Amino acid sequence: MTTDHRLIGIAWRLDRLRWVPREVLADVVLRDGLCMWDWAEPAWMDERLSDRELAARMCSGCPVQDECLELELRTAGAGTVGVWGGLSDDDRRALYLRWLERGDRADDEVTP
Repeated sequence: MTTDHRLIGIAWRLDRLRWVPREVLADVVLRDGLCMWDWAEPAWMDERLSDRELAARMCSGCPVQDECLELELRTAGAGTVGVWGGLSDDDRRALYLRWLERGDRADDEVTP
């Protein structure tokens, strides 16, 4: 599967969260996000990992990856940095345009 097809699939998957308010997403991520609870430094942190590998390892098994990703895209947009939702910042920046094409979100400003 090409990267573009993968990103389209992720954007499509996030559609189920389109109308969830930002505050609700933040509460879910803070409550259930594995990175919010696991403060111990994992053994693999000493390894030299690419951003994609780091994102995959940090978010592996997290039950709220989609909610985290949706929240980050809404909050930071194209200026996203770090590891959010199991994707590197480069992957999220590439996803952002595909995500925008999917339509309005719960917290979008409505302009007359």
